Amino acid sequence: MRIAVLIKQVPDTSEVKIDPKTGNLIREGVPTILNPEDRHAVEAAVQLKGEGAEIIVVTMGPPQAVDVLTEAMGMGATRGVLLTDRFFGGADTWATSYTLGKAIQHLGEVDLVLCGRQAIDGDTAQIGPQVAEHLGVPQVTYVTGMRIEEGRLIARRDLGSMVEEVEAPLPALVTVLASLNEPRYPELTGLLAACEERAPIEVLDAADIGVMADRSGLRGSYTRVTRTFAPKKGRETIQVEGSPAEMAEQLVQHLREINVL
Repeated sequence: MRIAVLIKQVPDTSEVKIDPKTGNLIREGVPTILNPEDRHAVEAAVQLKGEGAEIIVVTMGPPQAVDVLTEAMGMGATRGVLLTDRFFGGADTWATSYTLGKAIQHLGEVDLVLCGRQAIDGDTAQIGPQVAEHLGVPQVTYVTGMRIEEGRLIARRDLGSMVEEVEAPLPALVTVLASLNEPRYPELTGLLAACEERAPIEVLDAADIGVMADRSGLRGSYTRVTRTFAPKKGRETIQVEGSPAEMAEQLVQHLREINVL
């Protein structure tokens, strides 16, 4: 079995700040981490890994994104692929998923694609489903349990108000929730091996995977982020007086005035 896991290097959100003048995220000097739900996807792949199986972790980003590949390989991934090219910069979810889809096709036949439900720096939950569309494979999202039986995927999905079990043929793409498993810590020997000069980490650019410049990065994006801002904090309080009935009437009147009722 060959499993591809899509992972992302994201800012540690506990440290993220927004420039009050430009409205842009301040990324300089901000520590980065492996996207939390992607760690659960890596763990799921390692648990599914059988004898002779291959786990390929794929990330798109600047050269320093190799750090998350190293962490995933320390957890048990077989090899890593770093997609880095100036043409990839400024990509929205559509351009990103197109590039990731082309990278997976470049890898050859893959039985299963895994990724976290969403990244904490965007919270769109769009990449996984869009990659599945680019690849033309079934997708199963919000997965909290999964297994492979006789070449088919059996998965449990959390839909909030209900849980359902579905079956899908392989190859397929799965997005996972954090409740799926408990990720292991990377092993020191694995981390050291991933840092060696001959570590099985491949660096690919747009030309290597056949990505067209006008369909990747900012040029290939259908959406633009025009402004990012922090919500204003503050509360408006009112005080009501009188008997319980009078206070209730005043409260109802106020809620009507602010269109809550």
